[in-house]
Amino acid sequence: MPSKEQNPLNPKKLLLTKWTAVKPIQKRKHFLVSKVIFPEPPESAIEFIEIEAVFDKEIKLITWRELKDSSVWLQGWA
Repeated sequence: MPSKEQNPLNPKKLLLTKWTAVKPIQKRKHFLVSKVIFPEPPESAIEFIEIEAVFDKEIKLITWRELKDSSVWLQGWA
């Protein structure tokens, strides 16, 4: 049985990747990772990213690991 997890994601390589919300978020479906938020101190793990709706440029802060949930996010624009 295939795993629900997508290809492994590297948080440092997420910038400008494209994502589709499985269930539109306030009528927004397509998003870009607009910012990877680097922690203080820098040797700590990256936790948060900003995603920007393509439709109206609305920005949402999420944990990057949320993108691994294929019931919420699909990689690319579908």
